[in-house]
Amino acid sequence: MARSINVALIGNPNTGKTSLFNRLTGLNQKVGNYPGITVEKKEGVCKLDRGLKAHILDLPGTYSLNTSSLDESVVVETLLNKNSRDFPDVAVVVSDIENLKRNLLLFTQIKDLEIPTILVINMADRMERKAITLDIDLMEQELNTKVVLVSARKNTGIDALKEAITQYKTLSTNPCVQSSIIDPAYFDRLRAAYPNQLLYKLWLVITQDVNFGKVDRNRDFENIKKGSFAIKSEDDLKKLQHKETVVRYQFINGLLKKVHKIDAANAKDLRSKLDRILIHKIWGYLIFFMILLVIFQAIYDWSSYPMDWIDQLFASISTFIASSLPSGPLTSLLAEGIIPGLGGIVIFIPQIAFLFFFIALLEESGYMSRVVFLMDHIMKKFGLSGKSVVPLVSGTACAIPAVMATRNIEDWKERLITILVVPFTTCSARLPVYLIIIALVIPDQDVWWVFNLQGLTLMLLYLLGFGAAIFSAWVLNKVLPIQRKAFFVMEMPAYKVPMGKNVLITVVEKTKSFVLGAGKIIMAISIVLWVLASYGLGEQFTNAEQIVTQKYASQGLTESELEQKIASHELEYSFIGYIGKAIEPAVRPLGYDWKIGIAIVSSFAAREVFVGTLATIYSVENAEEETIKNRMKAEVNPILGGPLFTFASGISLLLFYAFAMQCMSTLAIVKRETNGWKWPAVQFSAMTLIAYFAALGAFQLLQ
Repeated sequence: MARSINVALIGNPNTGKTSLFNRLTGLNQKVGNYPGITVEKKEGVCKLDRGLKAHILDLPGTYSLNTSSLDESVVVETLLNKNSRDFPDVAVVVSDIENLKRNLLLFTQIKDLEIPTILVINMADRMERKAITLDIDLMEQELNTKVVLVSARKNTGIDALKEAITQYKTLSTNPCVQSSIIDPAYFDRLRAAYPNQLLYKLWLVITQDVNFGKVDRNRDFENIKKGSFAIKSEDDLKKLQHKETVVRYQFINGLLKKVHKIDAANAKDLRSKLDRILIHKIWGYLIFFMILLVIFQAIYDWSSYPMDWIDQLFASISTFIASSLPSGPLTSLLAEGIIPGLGGIVIFIPQIAFLFFFIALLEESGYMSRVVFLMDHIMKKFGLSGKSVVPLVSGTACAIPAVMATRNIEDWKERLITILVVPFTTCSARLPVYLIIIALVIPDQDVWWVFNLQGLTLMLLYLLGFGAAIFSAWVLNKVLPIQRKAFFVMEMPAYKVPMGKNVLITVVEKTKSFVLGAGKIIMAISIVLWVLASYGLGEQFTNAEQIVTQKYASQGLTESELEQKIASHELEYSFIGYIGKAIEPAVRPLGYDWKIGIAIVSSFAAREVFVGTLATIYSVENAEEETIKNRMKAEVNPILGGPLFTFASGISLLLFYAFAMQCMSTLAIVKRETNGWKWPAVQFSAMTLIAYFAALGAFQLLQ
């Protein structure tokens, strides 16, 4: 039986740690969350020589063990807790050939924990182009460990790394730096009080906020902060941390002078030339805007083909089941509930896959870091950072992948705010509602001989959504009682050609995460909505066919028209119909009747259901936009008389759908990303209230 060891993969962001993880594990990996928290946990298995198997844990990127974010706290907790199943037998610290000075700070800290540690210097293929030379033998002597040069991109050095991991028991665990010299008397007292504990672990427990998550910790460590060693003020501890960092960098500077040489005259560096253009205060924004136009145009065009095919496929399956199986509740559940529910999940896959494909390309190339840096100056005024711009822009395609894209945001408060405001941005699901309402209430005429009034209205709705998201972020930043744990630190990685394997793994994992995570919730709610629309009480529902047939017997309706009348009657007296009648007093001040109320309730499954629901209610044979529009124009307001869809009621509806959280798929994803129903409930309630009062104000002012 193969023996198994734990390997922790640790490193600064943008050192190629994920690429190395993918090289070691391939597709033999899984992604989940740490217990009780939203930080992503990536694990994989790598087979080594001599019957040894490595369980590799890809820890979140961190600049040091001085924690300032939830991600960094996970790293410290994992390295402190020997009782955890994830505690490493060997730590592999990944560094970047171009940023060794900064990367080695983390390495010296981990070495002080007396864990067998291997230093991996990644991107070795750049050494010749950058004219960098390293004395590896001398470096190993100075660091008292094994140093391995690798290139995850070129797949070189991987075998040497596997061999070093196999030989982990031969590695020295002696520290590189004696951190106790920053305050010898204090550390002597600490050593005397806890002689059986590692000194640097004690220091981390005292100085770090590592209480996130449900990770068990040694009880001795829990008692340290309650003892005499907690009496130093926070300012004094910060000063000691600063001294520790200075001492470590003194050691690192001395080391690099001996082992690291750069011949600048022979370097061939394109990075600085590109940065002068791509992060320029004017050209940088224009280039980013053009890239976004290309990306979202491609997403709309490319995803439309598979989405149409998926839509037709599931419609055909539903029709086949309905016609092939005996009629009854089970057939109806399959054809009208489960199959459409599955279709509602699968149809999002092309958009999610394409969006994460482009995001992966931007991240792999190094450009995404420039975007984040560029947008940070604007976004921080609203309580966000540059990292929030990607989810907000992604939300114009679909809020589901946009919420998933917030995983790149380390700070929990900033990530939560971004998750909560992303649904305000106008997604593609709102377009069917916008287009038909605008066609009903906004004149089709030109403005200033150039712009179409209906087109301008649509553009204003997009701007309104983005403005609402930014303003809401500013408000939430003021009111949420969550302390920030991180300052904005942005790494500028070198530009590189994206690795196809990394892009593929990213797309597969993100798409699978959506299908398996949110899909179960979406399916459950789809079935509930089917039950509400398919069943009812009373004679009006149970005898709908007889009642409708008698009512329209003299009108000579075709069989298809009669079926539509029966379907409309059943829907009116179904449970969801009663819900529509029940909420009519609430929606009447907005200018709506019970039919629109049903459409609003039904469209909770997905906003675009609004049009289809109205098509059924209005007994339209073919759910084509023009036919629905003509029928909607003829609707009479039961209270005020005259057309139901006026300029006032139309603007009211547009504002309601601009602000309302009418998307169970997004709520399911928010629940998954926040590990509970608290924030989805807050989000749904707040957005519904905002939508209601905005629609109410618009109708009352304009009628």
